[in-house]
Amino acid sequence: MRLRIATWNVNSVRLRAEQAARFVDEAAPDVLCMQEIKCQDGEFPREAFEAMGLPHIKIAGQKGWHGVAIASRLPIEDTPTLMNCREGHARCVAVKVAGVEIQNFYIPAGGDLPDRVANPKFDHKLDFYETLTAALKRRDPKAPLIVTGDLNIAPGENDVWSHRQMLKVVSHTPAELEAFDALIKSMDLLDLPRLATPEPEKLFSWWSYRAADFRKSNRGLRLDHILASPGLRDAAIVDGKVSARVHDTVREWERPSDHAPVTADLKL
Repeated sequence: MRLRIATWNVNSVRLRAEQAARFVDEAAPDVLCMQEIKCQDGEFPREAFEAMGLPHIKIAGQKGWHGVAIASRLPIEDTPTLMNCREGHARCVAVKVAGVEIQNFYIPAGGDLPDRVANPKFDHKLDFYETLTAALKRRDPKAPLIVTGDLNIAPGENDVWSHRQMLKVVSHTPAELEAFDALIKSMDLLDLPRLATPEPEKLFSWWSYRAADFRKSNRGLRLDHILASPGLRDAAIVDGKVSARVHDTVREWERPSDHAPVTADLKL
């Protein structure tokens, strides 16, 4: 069977329920992992997702901010999150679908100043990465695991519009690149979208609202990721190819999120 996993920072699920329905209709994900749902559990538009054909839902909501959710076409099993946010934010939710554990994260953006001492938000971000990396090191790499979500780091030179200029900007600073690299190496995770679109091709999933025409300016970042454990290598790489992509046309829709959805397929 094919299991298509999507991740999308929707930037308010209630505002974008109709867009979610359109995306689900066009891209046919089996599992939709969402970040920044910006609602409490009871405010989540369950009926809209049930109508989309994604009736199995797990939510970690929070009033006004943050919040993550997973909606699935297939039945889900509860599973613990790999970690919890030290600030008590709703940033982690996890399920098992068709035997695959899916951990969905909204990692802190980190504020504007890349200094752990002067900026507690940046320290929170790096602490989140360090804690998650330590948790992954304790896991069996042969177990089928997906780590996904808005991880808020663009890890490669071609994951940002300008490597040189972005090295001083939070999301692509050296400390963050080291943190992301440590996360990948914790259990040799496979970066599925980048495997599907190899370097040196540029690959972005986020574009600022500040640009009137995001395609013309194209100052994007790849902040949204689908990472697979080595135990999923044969499911993710079929005949030497990976099926994964950024659905950047969604960013063209009326009143879009600043993030585009990303999908990856597993053959189970």
